[in-house]
Amino acid sequence: MIHYAWIIACTGTLVVLGAHGFGRMSYSLILPAMRDGLGLTYTQVGLIGTGNFIGYLFLALLGGFLASRFGVRRLVFVSLLLMGVSLFATGLSNSFFSAFMMRLITGLGNGGAYVPIMALPAAWFAARKRGLATGIMPVGSGLGLTITGLILPPLMAAYGPMGWKYAWFVLGCAVFCLAFVSYALLRDDPSEKGLTMYGGEEPRKTTAKLTILSAWKELWREREVWKLGIVYFMYGFSYIIYLTFFVVYLTREIGVSLGLAGAILALLGFIAISSGIVWGVISDAVGRRYGSMLAYITLAVAYLIPPFWQSVPGLYLSAILFGLSMSSLPVIMAAAVGDAVGGRLAPAGLGFITVFFGIGQALGPACAGMIKDATGSFANAFILAGAISLAGAAISLCMRKRVSIKDSL
Repeated sequence: MIHYAWIIACTGTLVVLGAHGFGRMSYSLILPAMRDGLGLTYTQVGLIGTGNFIGYLFLALLGGFLASRFGVRRLVFVSLLLMGVSLFATGLSNSFFSAFMMRLITGLGNGGAYVPIMALPAAWFAARKRGLATGIMPVGSGLGLTITGLILPPLMAAYGPMGWKYAWFVLGCAVFCLAFVSYALLRDDPSEKGLTMYGGEEPRKTTAKLTILSAWKELWREREVWKLGIVYFMYGFSYIIYLTFFVVYLTREIGVSLGLAGAILALLGFIAISSGIVWGVISDAVGRRYGSMLAYITLAVAYLIPPFWQSVPGLYLSAILFGLSMSSLPVIMAAAVGDAVGGRLAPAGLGFITVFFGIGQALGPACAGMIKDATGSFANAFILAGAISLAGAAISLCMRKRVSIKDSL
């Protein structure tokens, strides 16, 4: 029989599909038409993206502690419901302020769903199986990019200038439905199914519920968690510049049609489907720090191609490399924090390092938008993303070569 842990991992894929694939990554494809419809500057477009990540940052930190206290299942359900409503309401926006507020609320739901679900394998899978299991969940990000890349361009074209509104309506309804599917399938602990952890039960010091204060004190003293946070910041800052403005760069600066840009994005998403699994296996095999370093180098090449090789083959190559590594750092960081602090603290630990990630995500779009308005091009923003990624590769080597698994599960 299939262990229910694998049902948890596959359900996590659906949660990530809604939270990341539909809730966050669709913004890049809708952005050009939305910008025209609302008459926004690129700085405002970047600030709307920053609003999303401010919300994400807040719930990423608090959500990890709430999941440790009240359970992943309930938190994910409420967060996806919130996202579904706010995505639908984004289509009703008629100004910069209303769009900013709706994306802020979407970010709250995103952080409340994504961080706890990525930490859940630490409770269901033993350490030697954890990288692969965590890698299954980001399949949802790739699926989301593929689905939106294929469906949204013709949908928006069919409704003309109002097409971007209908795109948000469809995405909101989809995420709302996924909330109920996830609630039906998710469980917080193997004991709820009368099972033990897949891959061998690991020792537990206590089953006591954590308070936010007690969890914070434990994490604050763990040096490895701080190092993981710094590494994760580099990813948050760099990847979001590429993902937010890649389609705008293709359509508004290089002259690529929206249809071709959607096809490139769909290919990126299709390749990204296996990204988390590949990098989860790599990190299990070579260790988290070397896996992180290799992922950063691959991402840096992807970011640096568009400014210097603007032909269609170069753009496809950039998308392929990004797709191959899109889920690399989230998977490696989720597995590494589970290694460092154990399953009991894993949701809170992932929330803690996601604060760094969220700060990077909040700064990235705003910086890129200002660079565009100041220079007239996103080329320098992509170069900045590449430089930050190379710095992340170097800093990854500061992580412990092999992290000992704590028994404070």
